This record gives sequence, C-alpha cells and structure tokens, in this order.
Amino acid sequence: MSQPTRAVGRLRGDPGKSLIGATIGFFIGFGAVSLFGPTAQSFIKVMQLDPAQVGTLVAMPMLTGSLLRIPFGASVDRTGGKSPFLILLIASVIGIAGLYWMLLTLYPAHLTQRHYPILLFFGALGGCGIATFSVGIGQVSYWFPKTRQGRALAFYAGFGNTSPGLVAIVLPLIIAIGGLWVGYLVSLALVLSGLVAYAFLGFDAPYFQLRRRGVPGPEAEAAARAQGQELLPAPSVLRTLLDAAASWRTWPLVFLYFTSFGGFLALTAWLPTFWTAFYHAPHWVALGLTAGFSLFASLIRVPGGAWADRFGGERVALAAYALLLAGAIVMTSSGQFSMTVLGELLVGAGMGIANAGVFKLVPQYVPDAVGGAAGWVGGLGALGGFVVPPLLGRIAQTMGPVGYARGYGIYVALAVASLALTGLLYATRSTDARHRHSIAPFAHARHQESQ
Repeated sequence: MSQPTRAVGRLRGDPGKSLIGATIGFFIGFGAVSLFGPTAQSFIKVMQLDPAQVGTLVAMPMLTGSLLRIPFGASVDRTGGKSPFLILLIASVIGIAGLYWMLLTLYPAHLTQRHYPILLFFGALGGCGIATFSVGIGQVSYWFPKTRQGRALAFYAGFGNTSPGLVAIVLPLIIAIGGLWVGYLVSLALVLSGLVAYAFLGFDAPYFQLRRRGVPGPEAEAAARAQGQELLPAPSVLRTLLDAAASWRTWPLVFLYFTSFGGFLALTAWLPTFWTAFYHAPHWVALGLTAGFSLFASLIRVPGGAWADRFGGERVALAAYALLLAGAIVMTSSGQFSMTVLGELLVGAGMGIANAGVFKLVPQYVPDAVGGAAGWVGGLGALGGFVVPPLLGRIAQTMGPVGYARGYGIYVALAVASLALTGLLYATRSTDARHRHSIAPFAHARHQESQ
C-alpha cells in the first residue's frame, strides 16, 4: 500500500462535521460584534462617556475582527484553517477574560475615564473572533465539491451571522438577572465552549492533513481528489493577493461590501444607543429592535444568494442597495417611531441581500485571483463596522439629539455610491475578456493550469 493510501485511511473529520464545527466556532466568535452594544449604557453611566467615545467603544471589536480577516483568511491556503481559527478564538477568550477581570475588580466604583484605553484594548482582543469568518469560508470550501459549496457556505454564513442578534437578546437578560459581571462571565464560558467544540469537530480538508504527514504535493493532491476534495490551494497566497489588488474591479467590490456588511456590523453595535438616546425607548425595546435587525439581515442573506444565482449578482445588488437607500432616507428624515422601524427593516433587507450579491460578483469580476479578492473584500469591507460608529457618534455629539437621526445620512451617501459602482461594474462586463489578459502573467498561467 502506498504512503498516500495509508495516510488517507487515517484522515480525521468529514465535510458534515467540519461544517458544523466551523459554524459553531464562527457563531461564537462573531458574537463579539455585540460585545459592547447591549452593555454600552452601563459604561456610559459609570465612566461618563460622550457620544464619540461610545461610538469608538462599540466599534473597537470590529477593528481587529476586520483587519485580521485578510492575513488569517489567506493563511488557510497554507494551514487548512484549524490553527488560525483556534488562534483567533483564543485571542477572543483572552479579551473577554480581561473585560471580566476589569468588571470584577473595578466596576462600578473604581471604573473611570482613565480605564477607557484598557477597555478598548480588551475589546479589540475580544473582536479577534469576528475574523474567523474568512478562515471558516476557506476551510469549508476546501471540504466541499463545487456543486455543494454554495449551500454549505450559505449554511455557514447564514447561521453564523445570527450570533449578534441572539447575543443582543440573551446577554441583557443574563445581566438583568445576575449583573454585568455575570453577563461577561457567561460570555467567556460560551466562547470557551465554542472553542472546545470547534477543536473536536473542525478539521482541515484531506490535502492539508496529508501534507502535514509528509506526503509529497502531487501525491497529496491526487489522494485528496480521490477523497472528493476539488478545490486546492493556490501556489502563492501573496501572489493572489497582489493580483487581486492590481485589478481595479476589486476596489468597487470592497466598497460595496463596506456599505452592506460593514454597515451591518456598525448598526448592530450602534442601534441600542440610537433607540435609547433618540426615542428614549425602554432598554428592552431598544435591544429587541437591534436583535430583530441583526437576525433579519443575517437570515435574508440565505435566500439572497439564491436570488443572485437566479437573477444575476448585479441586478440583485442594485435592488438591494435601492432598498438600503430608501430605508436610510426614512431613518434620516423621520421623527416617527413606527416609520423609523420600517426604515430599519428596509436597511436590514438591503444589507442582507447585498451581502450575498457582492460575493456572487467576486469570481465574476476577478476570476484570476478569486481568493485574494475575497480576502480584500471580506477584510477591508468589514472595516466599515469600525469606521461608521464613531462617525455616527461624532454627528450626534455635534448636532445634539437630532444628530442621532441625521447621522444616517452617512448610509444615504454610501447607498448612492454603491448603486453607482454596481452600475459601473455592470457596464464594464463586456471588457472581462480583455481584463483577464491584463492580469499579471503568473496569475493568468495559474488560472489556465486550473482549468
């Protein structure tokens, strides 16, 4: 029996278990999006934070969670995914443990403005779990054949994205019963549980297991294909990132995702503050509206992917950003509670559907560097979750109470620009053939070899 064949007999995991493990890990890690949103009012009262500081606080987990998506997502082509996934979850555990320690030793009497930078630091560490999204995307993709990748990734992203909405509901309930300390202690326990579950269920695809056991590349590739693995890593992770960066089409896609997914992250963190400060809504109403927005925008992403397959990514994206624009106009101009709720629903629908549509467009417009383009789009696009909340807070601080509503003018501008960029991409589709030849020769040769 050959070495590859003997090694195949000892492979661990299977597509189903690995999908469940990655989904659990992402679900737990992504919950850090709501690390501060539901609890911001407690810190505001104790530390006397202004709106700009609140905006930065609730956005801080998104900084690391966004930027780390690029290098950690790219590392999947070398490691298979499990190691970087565990590193990110461990960093998240350290961050949440640090927050729990601060609350246990300082809250409420001794927690002051001078501890604000430490709070931001631990929040940034806690947000590392958000970056598991790009790692899991790669890990799941390697396990499944192309005919099943769409459904597998829809399951992974759709259910994993529900975490912030559920956290926005459950965490305040726990805090109401046991206090802020207990809330963060339970959060810590959940992330630890998710880490353990992922460690037992999440395995690298066959090719990566074989390579770690010393099986030569060609033999490992042949054995992995025999096990059903169709997708294999690119020869150079850095090259695919550089090739994607060299394509101008990558950057409109980054902006589109900045608007839809980054905007989603920002609102998930900011909405509790908005509903409480602008409409003086009871705490539970504010959290319920935030959770509803998050769950709705996450779950509608699943059928959004099917609509993109059926009608085309551009048409779906145009419709989605039109919904987002309509909702943002309502939220900016309305002073009526019910109309603003309607605007929130329109924004959520637009963001969720657009998230699916954008990733449908990535392989279409950057066909010779799909992995690199997905890294830039997913990483820099998610950075909107860090950039937007401080801007919303600054507008509220400058304009007073009405600024909480007028701040959504940012989303009006983002939606208009996204509609224009989607139209630009669609108008240049006819140049795709020439565009392929304009990519770096190395990437073109790699693409031809993969056919």
